[in-house]
Amino acid sequence: MDNKEIESAIEAILFAAGEPIPASRIALVLGISDDEVHECAKKLSDEYSFNRRGIRLARMGDSLQLCSAPEFSQEIVRALERRKPPRLSQPALEVLSICAYFQPVTRAYVDQIRGVDSSYTMGVLLERGLIEACGKLDVTGRPSIYRTTELFLRTMGISDLSELPKLPEAGSDESREQLGSLLEAVKAEEIKQMSIEEN
Repeated sequence: MDNKEIESAIEAILFAAGEPIPASRIALVLGISDDEVHECAKKLSDEYSFNRRGIRLARMGDSLQLCSAPEFSQEIVRALERRKPPRLSQPALEVLSICAYFQPVTRAYVDQIRGVDSSYTMGVLLERGLIEACGKLDVTGRPSIYRTTELFLRTMGISDLSELPKLPEAGSDESREQLGSLLEAVKAEEIKQMSIEEN
């Protein structure tokens, strides 16, 4: 297969899937390397952006997914008569930020940082698919531990957690102030992105 055929095959697979697909799985099906898949996916992504197409190719870690272009979210919502999902509350943004930066975390750890019970808020984030349980801590009581999901990456418009803004050293005077700034950034991005999270 030449590069154009590979790009077309990747496009067809991602369109049919409608959900994130690991690049390694695509590589196996097409009989090429993971690097070739990522290279062709990058070309497709650049082409969509350059030509101002209505779709984008999103990369989340090793997975790829076709999604609608953010600038057409209003038209999509109107055309499909979908209601915007409710925006996240301030407590939900706080919990989501803590999970993103310190994952995997227990609910008790989140409670300790926030100083209040976070069980309801974590339940909301679990329902929204922004965090997920990823195992149990090997201590008395075996509490569940949580991490952010691929939907979180897609909603934030990033492909990897390393793209989150850096926080100062733990325990520094700047930490709480920096976390506050992060919450504002997350809130702004959430307002922009949450309306297209299912497209």
